[in-house]
Amino acid sequence: MSTTEVNTGRRAAQKVGQLIGRVLLRMQAGERLPQLLTRPEEEAAVMDCALYVRGARQPGRPAFADAYSAARRRRNGFVWLGLFEPGWAQFTAIAELVDVDEATVDKTLAVDRRPAIERRGDVTVLTLRTARYVEHAQLTETSEVVDTGAVTLLIGRHFVVSVRHGGAGALADVREQLQQRPALLGQGPWAVGLAVVERMVGIYDDVAGQVEQDVEKLEETAFLRQGGCDVQQIYQLKRELVEFKRAVLPLQQPLRQLTATSSDVPPGLRQYFSDVYGRLNQVVERVGSYNELLDSILQARLAQVGLDQNNDMRKIAAWAAIAAVPTAIAGIYGMNFDHMPELHWRFGYGLVVGLMATAMVILYRSFRKSGWL
Repeated sequence: MSTTEVNTGRRAAQKVGQLIGRVLLRMQAGERLPQLLTRPEEEAAVMDCALYVRGARQPGRPAFADAYSAARRRRNGFVWLGLFEPGWAQFTAIAELVDVDEATVDKTLAVDRRPAIERRGDVTVLTLRTARYVEHAQLTETSEVVDTGAVTLLIGRHFVVSVRHGGAGALADVREQLQQRPALLGQGPWAVGLAVVERMVGIYDDVAGQVEQDVEKLEETAFLRQGGCDVQQIYQLKRELVEFKRAVLPLQQPLRQLTATSSDVPPGLRQYFSDVYGRLNQVVERVGSYNELLDSILQARLAQVGLDQNNDMRKIAAWAAIAAVPTAIAGIYGMNFDHMPELHWRFGYGLVVGLMATAMVILYRSFRKSGWL
């Protein structure tokens, strides 16, 4: 056995030992073994794995280790591995092949992450938030309007690993469309990063347009006397818009970095990233305007609710005043004194009833004239 083979075997044994050690540590922390193991084949997290050479996909769907080994032997080759909610052990094994540390593994597998870009050795980690508009018959105080997830790209010299969490942001169409642009795909792994970012920003634009329709519907019904929107509906849409903003706004800084000359992005792709950055800014402006409009609608609706409550209180006070007239007169004559005016008069009852009715009519007309009724 040659010295090279011995060293290779030692490195492989070290990686296996490190993986076993990490599994044991996580089991000690309370995680169960089935959660750490790779899923069975029918539940595999691998969506697709392809080797690209000079912008063309090579035949077949190889294992990542084989494809990555082949890509490193090609000057213009790289592999794109797409994963959907992989298990910890499965992703750790992949990370070991591309020299990604454990901290990056933990961050990549975290579901709730802000859009960011960071350099980890020779690997760039780009995190994006996915978004999806949730169709609903009508907006209620519990309606889900925007569903978000996450997709993280690990971009190296000869590989791209995309890790997606959540139902939104599927990348199968992105891969198919990119494969139809061999000139762009020939730019290397960052072409995948560009395609994914383009898709996410395009989805943001579509979601913003659909949210705009919900805002317009609320605006139309906000001031209706009958069947108008509730404050809870406005607040729910505002909460959903805040979740959408968390996906859109923080992406501005990473895209700005990718357009800089100091970034790892090939010069031929920086202009594309600059165009996407401009589209993202437009989406940010739209989302900001929706938020301001919802604030205005909410304040106006609250003011209208307060005004309606005042009107109701005035009506209640007016009817209470009208009802107080017969109550007061009946209360006086109900004291049962022996010597009271008209107590034994033949027409006393009719006079008192007529007096009550006349006073109530006068009060009613006065309140109607003043707008209280």
